[in-house]
Amino acid sequence: MILINLLPYREERRKRRKQAFFAGMGLSFMVGAALVALGWLLFQSLIDQQRTRNSFLETQIRQLDAQIKDISTLREEIDGLTRRQKAVEALQAERNTPVHLLNELARLAPEGIYLSSVKQSDKSVTLTGLAQTQERVSEFLRNTSRDSQWLERPDLAEIKLANVSTNARDAKRLFEFTLKLTLKGLAPDPAAGANAAAAKKG
Repeated sequence: MILINLLPYREERRKRRKQAFFAGMGLSFMVGAALVALGWLLFQSLIDQQRTRNSFLETQIRQLDAQIKDISTLREEIDGLTRRQKAVEALQAERNTPVHLLNELARLAPEGIYLSSVKQSDKSVTLTGLAQTQERVSEFLRNTSRDSQWLERPDLAEIKLANVSTNARDAKRLFEFTLKLTLKGLAPDPAAGANAAAAKKG
């Protein structure tokens, strides 16, 4: 017996192809959507991790800023204490300056020099006095420029003839002079430095 298919097979085959095409499209869409969802989840996870890192870094930065502020305050306090210590040492050194200055003048002034006035203004010292001869003044200048530990840059501001007498018979011919000097940089008092070092150790 012979079987004959009377159905339109071409239309049936076209229908099956169309169904297979739409099924493939649907499967591709589902796979694409799944990939997109996975990618979105991955990116969200990375973003969350980066936000966590950023938050951690911000916390650490705030802590470091606080520590830097503390260090800056501590440094200012140390600088203030250092300035006070230097001021105290300078005062200790300057306290003994008049004694050193008078000892120095007594040592450097040659015989025949009589000082009548010693004035100090900051580091400038002005001397006025009488000398038996001009050579005595020159010797005094040489002594202060070469052998002085506390004085430097002697400058003879004025020298003039002065007659000093108690009566007409005893009139003496002397020279009145004005000499300007500069105090050298003052070295700190050793005792003050030792006290400061002991205070630091304590």
